[in-house]
Amino acid sequence: MPSAPPLGLRQYPLVARARLAIATMAAIAGLGVSAPLAVAQARVQPSLKAGPLSGALHIDGILDEPAWAAAPAIENLTMSEPTQGGVPTGRTTIRVLVNRSVIAIGIVCADPDPRGLVSHTKVRDASLAAEDYIKVVLDTSRDGRFGYVFAINPGGARYDALIDPSTGAENANWDGLWEAGTHVDESGWSVEIRIPVATLNYKKGLRTWNLNVERRIQRLQEVDRWTAIGPDYKVTQTNLAGLLIGLPDFDLGAGLSVRPSLVGHAGVPSRGADVSRSIQPSLDVTERIGTNLTASVTAKTDFAETEVDTRRTNFTRFPVLFPEKRTFFLEGADLFAFGLGLGSAVLPYYSRRVGLVSGQEVPIAVGGKLNGRVGQTNLGAQVVRTEDVFGLAPSTTLGVVRFKQNVLAQSSVGVIATFGDPLGRTGSWLTGADFTYKTSKLAGDKNLFVGLWGVTMGRDRLGTDRTAAGVSVEYPNDLSPSWIRARRVGTGFDPSIGFIDRTGVYVFDAKLSYHPRPAQWNIRQVLIDFHPTVVWDLNRQWESWRAFLAPISGLFESGDSLELDVAPTGERLKKPFAVAPGVVLAPGEYQFTRYRVYAITSPKRALRGEAMWWFGTFYNGRMDQIILTANWSPTPLVTVEFTGERDIGRLPAGHFTQDVVGTRLRFNVSPNLEVSSYVQYDSLSKSVGMNSRMRWTYTPLGELFVIYNHNVRSIEDRWQLDSNQLIIKFQYTFRR
Repeated sequence: MPSAPPLGLRQYPLVARARLAIATMAAIAGLGVSAPLAVAQARVQPSLKAGPLSGALHIDGILDEPAWAAAPAIENLTMSEPTQGGVPTGRTTIRVLVNRSVIAIGIVCADPDPRGLVSHTKVRDASLAAEDYIKVVLDTSRDGRFGYVFAINPGGARYDALIDPSTGAENANWDGLWEAGTHVDESGWSVEIRIPVATLNYKKGLRTWNLNVERRIQRLQEVDRWTAIGPDYKVTQTNLAGLLIGLPDFDLGAGLSVRPSLVGHAGVPSRGADVSRSIQPSLDVTERIGTNLTASVTAKTDFAETEVDTRRTNFTRFPVLFPEKRTFFLEGADLFAFGLGLGSAVLPYYSRRVGLVSGQEVPIAVGGKLNGRVGQTNLGAQVVRTEDVFGLAPSTTLGVVRFKQNVLAQSSVGVIATFGDPLGRTGSWLTGADFTYKTSKLAGDKNLFVGLWGVTMGRDRLGTDRTAAGVSVEYPNDLSPSWIRARRVGTGFDPSIGFIDRTGVYVFDAKLSYHPRPAQWNIRQVLIDFHPTVVWDLNRQWESWRAFLAPISGLFESGDSLELDVAPTGERLKKPFAVAPGVVLAPGEYQFTRYRVYAITSPKRALRGEAMWWFGTFYNGRMDQIILTANWSPTPLVTVEFTGERDIGRLPAGHFTQDVVGTRLRFNVSPNLEVSSYVQYDSLSKSVGMNSRMRWTYTPLGELFVIYNHNVRSIEDRWQLDSNQLIIKFQYTFRR
C-alpha cells in the first residue's frame, strides 16, 4: 500500500467528501442498485428492402431518377436526443438501390428552416460532429460487432470510418472508395451516396445486412435515428441496427485492385545540403480472397500525402502516443485492436513502430497484409521488410498476426503475436490473449463491457518479468458512464513494435460519473465526474496518484459548455526529472493541486472555439497552462483554424515559458479539391514548420497530391533554412 495517503484525503477533506458523494450517486443512480430491474423484451428489427438499380445514376444529391421513386423507403426517423422517442423536427426519408456491384443510398432531409443548416466544411474526413450530417452504418457480416460508417454534411464533405468491434468507437483514419453528392433547396437538403461493393468486405451469401441511419440537426443539438434510440446507445452498435433486405448475389469480378503511384521529390534535406531530386514509383496491389478476406501487397511504399503530426508539449515523465495516419496500416486496423480499455497505456502492436524510428522515416521495401473474416473468426496478418538507413536502423523484417473469435451474442476471445525489432535487436517476439464480454441487455436495456487481457514477450539481453496483464469493467451508459480498470506491467516489458507508457507498475484507474438531464434552466446535461488514479511500483510503494474531480460542468441547450475541475496530484520521483530545459527536479515526494477552467462555444457558430486554463501548484512550484483553439468559417469555401498553448512555470529549480502555436488555412474548393497550409511554431525547438497540401480527387479512383514542406530554425539568434521539400504524387486505382 502507499506509504502516504494515496489520494491525499487528509490534505483535501472537501475533495474526499465530494468523491464519496459522487461515487454514491453514481452507484445508486447510475447502476440502479436500488432500482427495480427492467424487464428485457425481445427486440423487433425494422427492415428496409433495397430496390433494383438499373440504368445510369447521376450522383448530384437530387433523387430525380425513376428508380428512387419506385424503391421502398424508411419514411422517418425517431428522435434520440434531446427527447428520446420524440418526433423529429424534420422528416427524413431513406431509400437504397442495389445491383450486383454497387450500393446506392438516397436520403431526403426535410427542414422547416433550411437557412439554419450548419455546414462549415467540405474537407474529406473532417469531423462532422459539429455540423448537420447524415450518417449511414453498414454491418456487412451481420455479426453485430463490426461495421462501416459513411457520413456527409450538406456541403458535401465526406467522412468514413471503421467500427472498433470492442468499443463501437470509429476509426476515422480509414479511407474507402465511394462518392456522394448533396443538394440544398428551400425544403431542406438531400444526398446520394454510391458505394462500390468492392470497397467493402462482406459475408458471402448474405442477402440481409444490418443497417442504421443517424441524422443530426446541429442548431437544435438534435439526433434522430432509425434504431438504437436513446443516449445510452451509439449508432455504431450494429447489434441494435435494423435490416437491409433484398440484397443480390454481389459480383466482385476478379476482385483485383492495382494502384500504381509516381512520386517526385525535390528540395534541401538539411541545413547546408545541396538540392536533392528523385522520382520513385510505388505499387499497391489488393486481391479479394472471397468476399470477406483481402490480401494486399505494397512495394516501395510512399506516404508523402500523410499530414504532419501536430506538435505537443509533454510535462510528464512518459512518452506521448501519436495516431497512425498512413493508408497501408489503416486498412483493416480494427482487426488489430487488442484488449478493452487500454487506450494509450499498453499496445502490443503499434503500427507507428514500423517504418518510423525516432520520428524519422525508414523506407519500406515491401510489405504484405491479409485481413478479413472467415465465419466467426476475425483475422489480421501483416509482414513488412524495411530498408537499411545508415546510423538509424538496419534492414529488418517486422510482423504481426491477430486472431479474434466471436463468442456469445456480442463477445470475443482472441490472440495476438508479433516478431521483429525496428532497431534490429535479435530474438524479439510477443504473444498475448484477450477476452471481451459485451452486452446491451443489462437490466433490460443497459450496456456492460468486461475485458481481460495478458501479454508476454522476449528479446535477447532483456530483463526478466516481461509480462503485462489487466482487467477492465465498463458501464458506458448516459446517466452514469463509469469504469474501473487495473493492470500490472513487469519491469522488463518493452514490446519492440508496441507501445508502453510506464513499466514495473500496478495501476488502478477508475471513473465514476453522474450525468443527469434536468430539462430546465436551459441545461441539456449536467456532467459530474470523479477520476482517481493510483500507481504503485512492484514493491507496492506508490509512484503517482491523482484525484481528478469535475464538480461543476454542464452542456447547455445552445451547445456551449462550461467545466470547473480540481485535480490533487502526487508524484514520487526516484531520479532527477527535467520538467523543462534547465529545470531539473530532485528525487523525492511531491504533492500539489491543479485547477482547470474549461469553456467550449457552440460548434454551430461560424466562429467557435475552446479555452482551457490549468493553474495552481506544480511539484514544488506553480505553473499556468493556457490553451486556446478557434475555428472560423466565414464561408464554406474558407476555414481558418488556430491552436495555441503557453506554459508558464515558476519552480525553485528554475523558471520557464514554452509556447506552441499552430494555424491552418483551408480553401475548400469542393469536396474533391482541398488546398490547405499549416504552420507550426514551438519555442522549445525554436523552429517554424509549414506543411502546404493540395489534394485533388479527380475521380473516385484517382488522386493528385502536391505537398510543400518548409522549415526554418533560429540558429545563433538568426532564422535560417533548416529544410524544404516539394512532393508531387499521382496515384490511380485499376479495378477488375
